[in-house]
Amino acid sequence: MEAGEILLKQGLLTPDQLPRVRAAAARDGVRADQAAVDLGIVNEEKALRALADAVGLEFIDLAETPVDLSLLQGFPQRFIYRQSLFPVRRHNGTLVVATSDPFDLYPLDELASGINLQIEPVLASRRELAKLIKTHLGVGGETVEGLIAQSAADDDEVELLSEIETDGSELSEMAQEASVVRLVNEILLEAVEARASDVHIESQESGLRVRYRVDGLLQTQPMPPEISRFQAAIISRLKIMARLNIAEKRLPQDGRIKLKVHGREVDVRVSVIPMIHGEGIVMRLLDKGRMEFELRKLGMEEDQYQTFRELIRLPHGIILVTGPTGSGKTTTLYSALIEINDEETKIITTEDPVEYQLEGISQIQVHPKIGLTFAAGLRSILRHDPDVVLIGEIRDLETAENAIQASLTGHLVFSTLHTNDAAGAYTRLIDMGVEPFLVAGTVEAVMAQRLVRRLCPECKVQYAPKPEELPRDFPVDRFKAGGGKLYQNVGCRLCRQSGFSGRLGLFELMVTTEGIRQLAQNRAGSWKIKQLAVSEGMRTLREDGWKKVLEGRTTIDEVVRVTKAEIPA
Repeated sequence: MEAGEILLKQGLLTPDQLPRVRAAAARDGVRADQAAVDLGIVNEEKALRALADAVGLEFIDLAETPVDLSLLQGFPQRFIYRQSLFPVRRHNGTLVVATSDPFDLYPLDELASGINLQIEPVLASRRELAKLIKTHLGVGGETVEGLIAQSAADDDEVELLSEIETDGSELSEMAQEASVVRLVNEILLEAVEARASDVHIESQESGLRVRYRVDGLLQTQPMPPEISRFQAAIISRLKIMARLNIAEKRLPQDGRIKLKVHGREVDVRVSVIPMIHGEGIVMRLLDKGRMEFELRKLGMEEDQYQTFRELIRLPHGIILVTGPTGSGKTTTLYSALIEINDEETKIITTEDPVEYQLEGISQIQVHPKIGLTFAAGLRSILRHDPDVVLIGEIRDLETAENAIQASLTGHLVFSTLHTNDAAGAYTRLIDMGVEPFLVAGTVEAVMAQRLVRRLCPECKVQYAPKPEELPRDFPVDRFKAGGGKLYQNVGCRLCRQSGFSGRLGLFELMVTTEGIRQLAQNRAGSWKIKQLAVSEGMRTLREDGWKKVLEGRTTIDEVVRVTKAEIPA
């Protein structure tokens, strides 16, 4: 049962207050009981006592409960800072641990296996827990030392696959200290375990902030405030790992780290940019062990999948995939290449950067600084007698013209463009300076895509939304015909309480028909091209999203987050 329903059942919320509390909880990313407390509707202690009753836990008032501080000595401090767990007492071989989240038992299970003790959770106020942590661990260097003094076994969990080079400077030596190395390893290890695609380490006036992007959304990682003392050492350590110049703090730098985490190879792309309060680092994690390049599993509907499979087997022409950064374009193109890769087909790619190495496919890393651009790479590729060519991105007129030339000389060309929808690809190429008749004659199809979070199959629940909660363009008729039920996220141990597990694609596949070729040749606007494609049966990104909502695969909020309504507001 969800927290809001428990409070309603216990009489602490009225049916009229529940929607307001849920809206505040969704907006602030907190549980319904916490939102109710923040709104001043419910007293925190009463709310927690109600939750404790419902889940069968004991509620304790930490202000009145004696706490055995000697237990802190053998207690892994990352559970204190990251999950707000605090040891209270020990009796009969059982460790009593205070938590403010009765629904998140995953950290408690992890803790029990880590310290080989039976854990008995008790529920406590998050404010009292925070006060306790701050009182006993929030000041002094011992805090960070405790956080990073992990067991020696932790060092084996993150392994660098290339040699470290240092310049012998004081900063370099500080970055190589065992405590700093372990702390950086811990940040990377946690990111991989959380399935993060990016790690943001941001220098701010108040100190260092660490955020992970999980399933497309950023989540702040709780860290002790004293970690800011290690800011320069952490950044230097990461720069050394990425083979960057640690003395250069005025210019942006890009590098790469190759790691092995839990035996899996992880490629890390590192970008360092100087900010007002120090350098900011963003790391893109490419976890090779977790990646699956299978066209059928991307989330395409059966009709789109069959059409796309036919398109990627054409003898020549250009197939474009469009969308913003992080929308899964590379995954779609790699999956397409693997689908058509065989002994009789020569496939060459030119990419910036090469994200994953594909067996049986020749891949080129572009280096603009030495003149190896997409356009230059493509000219050379054509002398290697390929059947299929992938260009990482069409960024300029020269690359676009070379791609068109390649398609006209009998090659199938895959590439990406940054446009909001499929129709915009035609006008973008023409705006770059490509002749309209060449665009019309060579572009065979454009696939626009977005990524939405997939509902966790273990904990998603059906609900009947109110009419005012549905967007104006939502397909109400199909919704009613299907029984008027949708699904919403709840949260469980499997999905780490988010209610979502992984992502799936929304797709808009525009095949270049004769009508679309004519409009492109006549320099028609993207809106006219889109109107014609829809009239010919194309499903837009938004419509594809609604289809997945009605199938119970994602939520209305997810579709609204990544797509634009097709009707005027």
